Formats: sequence, structure tokens, C-alpha cells
Amino acid sequence: MPSAFQFQCHFILIFLAASKGETRYLEVRDAGEDEPFLLLSEDLKRELSAGQIYRRSLRCIDMLSIEGQFTFTAEQPQLHCATFFIGEPEELITIDYNFVNIDCQGGDFLKVFDGWILKGEKFPSSLDHPLPTSQRYIDFCESGNIQRSIRSSQNVAMIFFRIQQPGNGFTVTVKKNANLFPCNVISQTPSGRFTMVIPHQHRNCSFSIIYPVVIKISDLILGHLNGLFLKKPSAGCAGVGDFVELLGGTGLDPSKMFPLADLCHSFHGSAQMKIGCDNTVLRMVSSGKHINRVTFEYHQLNLQETENRKENSIEEFCFPSI
Repeated sequence: MPSAFQFQCHFILIFLAASKGETRYLEVRDAGEDEPFLLLSEDLKRELSAGQIYRRSLRCIDMLSIEGQFTFTAEQPQLHCATFFIGEPEELITIDYNFVNIDCQGGDFLKVFDGWILKGEKFPSSLDHPLPTSQRYIDFCESGNIQRSIRSSQNVAMIFFRIQQPGNGFTVTVKKNANLFPCNVISQTPSGRFTMVIPHQHRNCSFSIIYPVVIKISDLILGHLNGLFLKKPSAGCAGVGDFVELLGGTGLDPSKMFPLADLCHSFHGSAQMKIGCDNTVLRMVSSGKHINRVTFEYHQLNLQETENRKENSIEEFCFPSI
């Protein structure tokens, strides 16, 4: 049975944005039974580890989680196409244009977006991304040869394009680069473990899990300075510059999601919560004055866990949608 993330991926592929800040609804034809993510066989992994470059053609609607060289050639006018790229949490994505043959004057376009966008909602949100929204779009028809290599700010990126003349198209090479301090992340999997560290940076970082999940925070350090923990206010997180919040909802943008819990006290131990939302986000807000760190693990919430709700679980929100 397809996972919740697969349904969400198809949802993203159907409802994607095709121009600055605007969403165009796509009609996906002949989607087939292909997995949204390219699942590698052991033989292919061995071939790639030997230094060979993976190559294949792109579909009008596609999703990739692997390095390689990818070519799209229009067999008919293609008006609303997109490819979504995703890496591991600690990876950035670089997209290099190898060859582009499109008619910019005739209305074709080829754009890279730094992140994902869907139904007008962006990840990372405008509050969490280091660049203003206008600078997150790189239009080949405007930049041309000036910017033929584009690197994402997080583990997801996308290209969207219109090519009207059959035979026209483009080739891109996708590479992964290490990110020492991952900030904004979309998880590829329904389970995992992650440590988010913000070292003296004034920024907000979100970790998005597109599943209903059980999330367990095992370590939280806030306001760490010269080996001392600064005392926090006793009432809530109001006015605190460094804290972690848990969000839930059905969309992509963390800034438009429902706040479920705030954590503004450092602790070592375990705090577990069950969140039955389609999308769960752990978001760290950092003032830049301290080194903040949070370690957590998560797994997909199953029906039995939904029925056995404990006191430290969030049960008044989202569960009816499971």
C-alpha cells in the first residue's frame, strides 16, 4: 500500500507553481506505477560507486533523489512541467545547465526555484529562508550564460519549464554537496534520527516530515554560552529568543501551520509526542547569541498508536484526518 509520503509527492507533482508566486494546476497523464523517488538497485549502486554517471530522460512531471545527468526533449508542446529534487538532510543540491535549446522569445521558460513550492506555499517559508522570495527564482531566459550553475540552500530544489516546440529541450547535471550545518530539511523517509545545530546564527530552521508521526526529542540545548546554560523564563516561551516549536498541518509552508507545542527549556531525557497531521514540522528559532542544538527521532504513526494515546501526546489536533 502506498505510503502517505507517496500520496503527498503525487499531490506536489499535480499542484505545483509554474511562475513567480503563482500556482498552476497540472493534469498528470499516464502517471503509471513509477515510484516518486528513484529507488536504486544494488547493481546500479555498485556501478555508480565505480565512478559512472547515471543518465536518463526526464518526464514532464518528475522527481529525483539521485545524482546524474538528465535530459528533457519535448515530443509535443509541454506547457506545465516540473522536476522536484531532494537529497539527504545533510546535502545541498547543485544544478548545472549542460545544454539548453528553448525559445525564450516565443514564451518558453526554464526556471530553478530554491526549495519547493506548491499551491502558493513554499518550503522553506519566507520567514526561514536566507533569501527574499524574488531571489529564490533563477530564470534561464533572464540570466542565460551568466548563471549556469545553481546551488540550493537546503536539501530540496525544483525546476519548472515550458517548451512549446517539439525537439527542443535541455540537459542538466545534478550533484550533491555536503552541508555541515543543515538547516531546512524535508525528510525523504517516514522514520529517522536527526540532530539540528545552529551555531551562533540568527536564523530559523525547520525539519519537515510529510507523515503523521511519533516524534521523540531526546536532547535539547538552548542558550548555550561558554559552557553555561542561561536561565529561561518559567512561563511559556513568550519573549524568549531561542526555542523549539512543533507545528502540524496539511500544507507545505511552516509559517501557515498550526502551533502544537513550544519548548524553551534545555533538557536531557525524553519528550515524546504523537502528531496525526499530514505534515509535521520541528522548527528551531535562534537569536544568534548562542549555540542551540536539538536531537530527535521519529517514525510514522500507525493506527494502534493512534488509539493508545498517552498523556504526553498531542491528540486534540489532526487525528481525525488519519
